[in-house]
Amino acid sequence: MRVPLTRLHSFVTDVFRAVDVTAEHAATTSSRLIEADLRGRTGHGVIRVPSYVARIQAGGINLRPDIVVTRQTPVSGLVQGDNGLGQVVMTLAVETAIEKAAESGMAWVGTVRSNHAGAAGVYTEMAAAQGMIAVYLAVASANVMPPWGGRDRLLGTNPISIAIPGVDGPEFLLDIATTVASHGTIKVLAQRGEQMPEGWVMRPDGTPITDPRQADEGFLTPIGGYKGSGLNMAIGLLAGTLNGAAFAGDVIDHRAIPDREANTGQAIFVMRPDLFRDLGEFTDAVRTSLAELRSAGQPHSVKIPGDLARDRQKRQLSEGVELSEAVAAGLDSVADQLGLGVALGD
Repeated sequence: MRVPLTRLHSFVTDVFRAVDVTAEHAATTSSRLIEADLRGRTGHGVIRVPSYVARIQAGGINLRPDIVVTRQTPVSGLVQGDNGLGQVVMTLAVETAIEKAAESGMAWVGTVRSNHAGAAGVYTEMAAAQGMIAVYLAVASANVMPPWGGRDRLLGTNPISIAIPGVDGPEFLLDIATTVASHGTIKVLAQRGEQMPEGWVMRPDGTPITDPRQADEGFLTPIGGYKGSGLNMAIGLLAGTLNGAAFAGDVIDHRAIPDREANTGQAIFVMRPDLFRDLGEFTDAVRTSLAELRSAGQPHSVKIPGDLARDRQKRQLSEGVELSEAVAAGLDSVADQLGLGVALGD
């Protein structure tokens, strides 16, 4: 089904308000989740609302957090999230990094005591919309694979996103997990009753798992073998350990243990391109380079990271946000349990 953007935002915000999230935090969280859906990152969109509500009801989220920026310099800061909703904590981190970079040229801002914040590209896009380059790193909210050569689950899907600005928003936007597939993508397939390709999840003995409902019986696999495993570790150290947030054995599965604080860590780096060359000159050069890359598949155009997401976003803004029957039913079920007396289709 397709739901108008304003209707979906109002509905999701009302769900969060019904579990005592403040109006501001409910609106911010709804916006970041829906932005993920708009870009096609459905595993990190409103599909997450039921699990967030369950975590809130279990007492795992602080609904009145004192979120502050500490250890500040002109080019850095550490956001103390006080176990607030991850989208709220991370939004402040990005806003802080943009403000500092506008003044000083670049900034790195980390988070500690945060929570799952959704799609990585949502946050780098915020900076690219201001004409800035951005890199986002995060420690995932569950461990799903061992380090390369190991057997103990000590690493998550630890994502990275890189956005490079164009004239109005990102011209290039990479948003990837450092596993072959994200846990959210697997959850979407499970809801649809579809199978996973071989190579996404492996049993400890090396045999593949293709039923997404059995994913927890095996390990997710890293991109690029040992190289992806190494990148995953680097992200964990920079977004987790550096900030005093959880990494490796300290990470808890926020879905399986909803009543415990997760101490999730993220990091955002933002930089003004005009440190190196005029912004207009830079964006023109980026556009020229990407045009050459797109033409490499003639007669068909090669898709650059961010192209499909931009097309989906444009289409869904005009036609409505596309939700699967399972996701819509999950939202309606939560709303019914909370006594809201409304459904998405009303």
